[in-house]
Amino acid sequence: MLPIKHAVAVAEGGRTGEVRFLGEIENREGPIERTVKKLAGRYGRLHFCFEASPTGYGLYRQLQTLGHECMVVAPALIPKRPGERVKTNRRDAVTLARLHRAGELTGVWVPDAVHEAVRDLVRAREAAADDLRRKRQQLLSFLLRHSRIYSGSGHWTLAHRRWLASQAFEHAAQQIVFQDGIDAIEDAIARLRRLEEQLVAIVPSWSMAPVVEAYQAMRGASFLVAVTFAAEIGDVRRFDNPRQLCRSLAWSQRKARPATRCGAKA
Repeated sequence: MLPIKHAVAVAEGGRTGEVRFLGEIENREGPIERTVKKLAGRYGRLHFCFEASPTGYGLYRQLQTLGHECMVVAPALIPKRPGERVKTNRRDAVTLARLHRAGELTGVWVPDAVHEAVRDLVRAREAAADDLRRKRQQLLSFLLRHSRIYSGSGHWTLAHRRWLASQAFEHAAQQIVFQDGIDAIEDAIARLRRLEEQLVAIVPSWSMAPVVEAYQAMRGASFLVAVTFAAEIGDVRRFDNPRQLCRSLAWSQRKARPATRCGAKA
């Protein structure tokens, strides 16, 4: 796997200040710190921005620690010119620097390190639930191909599990596939339970625990619903209206891009 790199561009102060591409640096603390200190030695205090990406918020926290301002920008909120379709890291970095200097970018909320850790656990639990659904569907599809159709009221009930236990196939290969599917589902259930138990154990020590408890007072809001909402959205008081909240919910479900473009203004 090739190392992830940040494309860096700088926009000098003033409306007519030069905007230029500086190059790419590896996503490691050492190269980033050296680049920042070199720019700070020339321009003083810097204002950075970068697109949200799978690299997380480590870059944001490092830049803040080095004493500079930083904004994380949602790709969907970056203004685009009509017909602007060709995208490269270099072009995006220059565009970010220019837009940031003009004040045309909107930053997204950045959780603190503890909040991000709880969010990681919440998302791991969601991934485990998705994995369990896929494994169950795979087994049902296998049974359907062999005309093994359950006639009861619902799947994965106690009665359905008894029906599954009664199934047997004449050929050893098919029996192996069937039993492997059953075992995979049991392993996925155990994994999901472990993650849910760990969430229950960790959330009480989280600063958002009172908020999670308050959400559960609403009708239909279980613990998992409440903790997922709190982990993804944070404090709802940061929104001025419901429309902003809905936009944030939509953004939280989008997949982050695989590369990071950075811009800086002096």
